[in-house]
Amino acid sequence: MLRSRSRLGQQWNSMQHYRFPVVFTSLIIILLIYTFSVSKDEQEPTSLNHKGISLQSLVELNPTVEFRNGTNVISQLPYSPKAVLFLAHGCNGKAANFWDKSPGCPNCVGLPEERLIVLHALARKFAVLAVSSVGRCWTLGDEKVIVKGIIGWWVEKNNLGKVPLVALGASAGGYFVSALANDVKFSSIVVMIAEGVFERMDVPKNYPPTLFVHMPKDRRRMRLIGENMEALRQKGVDVAEVKCMEFPLTPYLLSDRIPGIDDAISFELVELLHKEGFVDENGFMRKDGRATRWKEALKERINVSLDKNKLDHIQEELNLAFAYHEMTSLQNEEIFNWFESHMK
Repeated sequence: MLRSRSRLGQQWNSMQHYRFPVVFTSLIIILLIYTFSVSKDEQEPTSLNHKGISLQSLVELNPTVEFRNGTNVISQLPYSPKAVLFLAHGCNGKAANFWDKSPGCPNCVGLPEERLIVLHALARKFAVLAVSSVGRCWTLGDEKVIVKGIIGWWVEKNNLGKVPLVALGASAGGYFVSALANDVKFSSIVVMIAEGVFERMDVPKNYPPTLFVHMPKDRRRMRLIGENMEALRQKGVDVAEVKCMEFPLTPYLLSDRIPGIDDAISFELVELLHKEGFVDENGFMRKDGRATRWKEALKERINVSLDKNKLDHIQEELNLAFAYHEMTSLQNEEIFNWFESHMK
């Protein structure tokens, strides 16, 4: 039988050795009881407690899967779309990462951050189009021509030629979007955890407004982004940045953000990370999830059976908490506000 969240919370508090003052006034007690009685759904919009439940009450992930020009094309249209969002994954990624597995998309895997970006986009009336790179990573030659053709074909097929077109690319996808924006008329773009390839191209004065969403812990990339922002400003391009900082693991981070991970498993996994020393005394990851032997520790210490996709989902959230290089949906509000503020 699964332990209740309150019972798990008691154990977590014991493990952390929290100390509480001996005496509370009755007023403080009342205020604390009220604060912690606020429902999960009410807290979701402003907290990490967000696997998309509130958004899924507004929209449903129900993509259309097609194959064109040698690659997978996955898309979804909301009712009366006001814009089109093109998404470019990073190396080793694919379009199927952005939607949950379903009868219409049996190969979709729904990575937690990717799916939340799509849910947020659909809730804000953005039609979403994702294309898989032909190889492990994007190339900046013929593949730009192929993707430009796919976008044009898809926009025309769905009668969306009169609405703004925007783009978001992460990591290698960020490099790709920064180059594609020289050939495709985007109203604005978001370059995530990447500095772009601006030094390799002649940036025109009508280059789209560019928002850099990055993680300052990667100091080299932050420096390059700063240099590119200044170069773009000198060209008259509207630019801005959003910095994504690390955050501590909480007992229910994984169950709050990953569908299919329940509270008990989340608690045990985070507890394991503490016991194995993978997090510091304040709950912050000591290393990126990819550089942490948490999977081996999981096999040795916890009697939990998780499929490979769930392991990938968990690692994405650990990477996100470390905040060095990972797709992120935590800045969705800033990202979509940027898009909407530059629609023509």
